[in-house]
Amino acid sequence: MSYPPGYRIERERSRVGKAGDAARAKAIQAAIELFSTSGYNKTSIAEVAIRTGLSQSGLLHHFPNKSALLSAVLEQREKEDTEFLFGDGDAPMGWVAFDSLVALVARNSTRPEWIGLFVRISAEATEPAHPAHEWMLNHYLSIRSWLGQAIEHGQKTGEILPDAPSEAIVRNTIAVLDGLQQQWVAEPHSMSMVAELRVYLHGLRATWGTPQR
Repeated sequence: MSYPPGYRIERERSRVGKAGDAARAKAIQAAIELFSTSGYNKTSIAEVAIRTGLSQSGLLHHFPNKSALLSAVLEQREKEDTEFLFGDGDAPMGWVAFDSLVALVARNSTRPEWIGLFVRISAEATEPAHPAHEWMLNHYLSIRSWLGQAIEHGQKTGEILPDAPSEAIVRNTIAVLDGLQQQWVAEPHSMSMVAELRVYLHGLRATWGTPQR
């Protein structure tokens, strides 16, 4: 059987490319597990390489340094959360936006490494020199923008009172989300983050939601 010119070369490139993608994915997962328990600062490239099953030079072939690996980890986290919350459609608005946070917390409760990752990296990233500092600022900016728009939409549609303090609600909601995660990591499985978040949101809606007729 004859093959078109370059067939074997392209096939080999495809095989190598798939192997490289698999190695990158495995390294990212290993980094998530290590960063979630030890943080970024206390995790070495050598530890990630060992858990990945690669030599240190092999890992550095895919990620030139630890900062690049952290960027890939955070990008993966943002991608998964964004797809879960928004899918292929528009961002949820009004109270539906806040309800979607409950669904996100419920999903992440089954993936403790993601919660540990966020708690430890965000704590470290308060330092301006930390490689995740800009990510953290953008992360909070995005959430504040989305929830702020959600409240504004709810006020326009009449489901949220017009005098609801949008900025305070947004910042308090973020504080509750972060605080629940911190307590959950400090005392694993000591509470239901979903139940606690629902209590908070119930009070929020009772205070600032328009009476249903």
